[in-house]
Amino acid sequence: MGYRIVVVGATGNVGREMLNILAEREFPVDEIAALASRNSLGSEVSFGDKTLKTKDLDTFDFTGWDMALFAIGSDATKIYAPKAAKAGCVVIDNSSLYRYDVGVPLIVPEVNPEAVMGYARKNIIANPNCSTAQMVVALKPLHDRARIKRVVVSTYQSVSGAGKEGMDELWNQTKSIYNPTDSKPPRKFTKQIAFNVIPHIDVFLDSGETKEEWKMVAETKKILDPKIKVTATCVRVPVFVGHSEAINIEFEDFLDEDEARDILRESPGIMVIDKREDGGYITPVECVGDYATYVSRIRQDSTIDNGINLWCVSDNLRKGAALNAVQIAELLGNRVLKKG
Repeated sequence: MGYRIVVVGATGNVGREMLNILAEREFPVDEIAALASRNSLGSEVSFGDKTLKTKDLDTFDFTGWDMALFAIGSDATKIYAPKAAKAGCVVIDNSSLYRYDVGVPLIVPEVNPEAVMGYARKNIIANPNCSTAQMVVALKPLHDRARIKRVVVSTYQSVSGAGKEGMDELWNQTKSIYNPTDSKPPRKFTKQIAFNVIPHIDVFLDSGETKEEWKMVAETKKILDPKIKVTATCVRVPVFVGHSEAINIEFEDFLDEDEARDILRESPGIMVIDKREDGGYITPVECVGDYATYVSRIRQDSTIDNGINLWCVSDNLRKGAALNAVQIAELLGNRVLKKG
């Protein structure tokens, strides 16, 4: 016996990935519904070898459905997620709306699976920010061994994190570089993204950090440990898919780089590719379509007593969004609903 699953926002980048991953991982589905706004009503999306026609989110009745994977913005989620939850359908939400709600668990299954039991308070589970998700997967096993005091992270985030508009802007601007008569000024981003990097993701806060940077701080504390100090600089780069992070970690206790490498190799969700030679590391292009969070460039930081540096890369549409949501659904099914 399987589950009745709803994918909300099925025509978007993340919604399509959710459908792909549900099929790839052979999630036990008895029935599946693909929902979209009226603008996309009737559009077709793939689910394994099946083709689904999208249904109208506005009129859909969530009664009798087990789980709904939401991949729409916070404004729409604010309207429809409570309706689904009230109807008895557990919401797994990819937006930022519920991430900081104390009554809603924020989950990365490799890091805090026990938090799933908190779903019952509001019948909602939150999916973290894409840049946070991959980082805490890498931090968790090291934190268990040596206790992390402080993290300094610089992110190199792909344009797919800004949705289809971001991907289109990079594509169109790149073409226009070779055709000066067809100029493509910035629309989605604040400056030209083609052949450039932009140290600005989301809005600026009074502190001087951006909201994306604040998210990494707040979410790491909620998911992993409130005592960890985190400072982040988040940068948009001209890469279509795949987020990269340069992470500096300060521990309470000494951790040798070789032991850190061994720990990460044995940890769930992580693939270590770390050879000290040309090409002995992973870049975003190589991680696209994969489930793993890749870790490379593991080395001691000689400027502090207990420091490690590492390079972390992951497909942001997968682990940073759709895959993590499906893993939460698997966790919920295995530990709570137990139908499959």
